[in-house]
Amino acid sequence: MNRESAASAVFTPIRRLGEMVRAREVSPVELAETFLERLESLGPGYNAVVTMTRERAMQQARRAEQEIASGKYRGPLHGIPYGAKDVLATSGGIPTTWGAAPFQSQTFDFDATVIRKLEAAGAVLTAKLALVEMAGGMRYRSADASFTGPGLNPWDRTRWSGGSSSGPGSAVAAGLVPFAIGSETGGSILGPAVLCGIAGLRPTYGRVSGYGGMVLTWTMDKIGPMCQTADDCGLVLDAIAGPDPNDPATTDRPYSYDGDTEEPRHFRLGVLKNVTDGVADGVRENFERALKVLEQTATIEEVEFPEYPYGAIFITIESADSASAFDELAQSGQAAELTDSADRYGPYSKTAILATDYIKALRLRAVIAREVDRVMAPYDALVAPTESRVAPPIAQSIRRDIEAPQRDIMFSVGNAVGLPAISVPNGFAEAGLPTGIQFMGRAYADNITLAAARAYQSLTDWHKQHPPDLL
Repeated sequence: MNRESAASAVFTPIRRLGEMVRAREVSPVELAETFLERLESLGPGYNAVVTMTRERAMQQARRAEQEIASGKYRGPLHGIPYGAKDVLATSGGIPTTWGAAPFQSQTFDFDATVIRKLEAAGAVLTAKLALVEMAGGMRYRSADASFTGPGLNPWDRTRWSGGSSSGPGSAVAAGLVPFAIGSETGGSILGPAVLCGIAGLRPTYGRVSGYGGMVLTWTMDKIGPMCQTADDCGLVLDAIAGPDPNDPATTDRPYSYDGDTEEPRHFRLGVLKNVTDGVADGVRENFERALKVLEQTATIEEVEFPEYPYGAIFITIESADSASAFDELAQSGQAAELTDSADRYGPYSKTAILATDYIKALRLRAVIAREVDRVMAPYDALVAPTESRVAPPIAQSIRRDIEAPQRDIMFSVGNAVGLPAISVPNGFAEAGLPTGIQFMGRAYADNITLAAARAYQSLTDWHKQHPPDLL
């Protein structure tokens, strides 16, 4: 075992990395040192890191090395470094800043359930990663809406890495960590994943505990992995999924990732009618090519959702829920300390949602959940371009919270209803920037959704391409 072996592990998928650790081809300590050095030396170039957790990482890495040497192997994440979006509580005096200046010194005396489960799996926490302040819940208008600066894209540092999981997107794409944990209420995992050319999984709502995570909404927050491949996402989900008595929203449905055992299958996929309307030429062309590839393993049919105000339903619920979640921030006056000027009045503007509109939106959400499931029932997943554009310049105004839900039915339905979805790379378009294809499944069909994405990745090599200057 040597440092050269650890250095060669950069951009290696988790499954192979786990095999290397188990076979003692590389040690957890060497891996931790390698990725800590990358985070410290390269992380500032992408504004990707809020807080390094070096001391905790080395303690966990040494423990993993001792356990593996004694034959106590915990599984594929044992000894594997990772980073966590800085919305997740961490004990030991490690700050949890929520990406916001007023909370730079905030600490908790416990670990979020996801952090605790990953430690039980033997994973090594190396850093708390950057994000749009308050996870984007304040109506930000600028990529610079964080006290750590705008998330910069490893494919082009004049471009945005996406929000709100900007740090996890940049860190995985730049090979600063083998995987990261992000969170999504309205596109905050899938968005950075596609813009940075990696895989990002939004699990079914309630599949993963949100305990210890910053609350943006009470009914739409999801926590999930951001990785090199769909298979990696499945391995991480296996470790973090499950019921939690501290989070009543978690489901008691058991989950076990089946990526090791599932037999090859032929999929039935749906494509929403007019799904590429308003999509940039390069993004549309890559999606159409991806459909041709998928025809090798799937039957693809056009489908249509019934007519409902999907975007308005999402925006109304998100606004009212987050107004409640951020009420203390608004009442304290701390919103005035936020970085983005739009965020300083965001919590107040959301209180303008009428109670009658909120109740109507909740009732309609139950209706669309049934109707969407009826349409999706014959299919393993729906597919669509993950984003309509490549990563925007960091100076460009951000209006995702208003425009995307109105334009993108998959965005609104998936987040409002809590359906599982994964984005994986499907090529490059304008300015050589990544594009992605999204697979969205029915509630609790996380494994089938992952399987469809894995099948696509088995036929392509887009996920094996990385920013040239980082190789």
